[in-house]
Amino acid sequence: MSKISRRKLITTGLATAAGVTGLAAAARLAKQYGLAAPDGGGIYGPGETLNYAAQRVLAKNALAREFPHSMISKAPFANEVAPPNNTFKRLQSHGFADWRLAVDGMIARPASHSLADLKAFPVGRQITEVACEEGWSYIAEWIGTPLAEVLNAAGVLPQARYVVYFSTDSDWWDSLDIDEAMHPQTLLAWGMNDGDLPVPFGGPLRIRVPRQLGYKSVKYITGLTVTDSLKHFGKGLGSASPEGGYAWYAGI
Repeated sequence: MSKISRRKLITTGLATAAGVTGLAAAARLAKQYGLAAPDGGGIYGPGETLNYAAQRVLAKNALAREFPHSMISKAPFANEVAPPNNTFKRLQSHGFADWRLAVDGMIARPASHSLADLKAFPVGRQITEVACEEGWSYIAEWIGTPLAEVLNAAGVLPQARYVVYFSTDSDWWDSLDIDEAMHPQTLLAWGMNDGDLPVPFGGPLRIRVPRQLGYKSVKYITGLTVTDSLKHFGKGLGSASPEGGYAWYAGI
């Protein structure tokens, strides 16, 4: 079956199921096509799955809006984070020279990248908006390494479906499906507004996922794990966010 006819079939089926037999039936159909959200259980689960599946069918390759330099926020807001731990303070005192990004899981070539290693990859730049679920937002220029470049260098295995990313804060982690991870705007950001990424904004390294709400753009990234299942991470809901009441997929 061609990609176009498959797309039409899924779209028509999702719309019919949602309109005639409700969200639960639409969610079951999405699951048949591998489009179920990892937090798809519980009372809100069918809605989460239908939202995720519809986006993947209808807007898989869509781009987040990018802005001109003139619209960069004069005073961007850095939301409050937990105080840095001793390990972070030690790395910071040495200019993050010893900071490493570990890449493992379902890949052919596990790696440990320094910031200098990451900066040797092709550089990506974007002026995009951080939109918080709490209602505030700001626009900034983000400079970094496209996540796809790191994953392609690692050799992602065909059965991989997700990329889990971890922060220096052990309670703060999240994940993306492979499509979002490979999207050209998904960035491992080490720069902001033509300078190094400031610590309050996630320096030395954060992930930027401009097609989703701000909480998906986790700060202080230290590790990536490529996997075919999220069941063995945390409570199996795909990230720490749904464990705290938010959705795993946070498309905007």
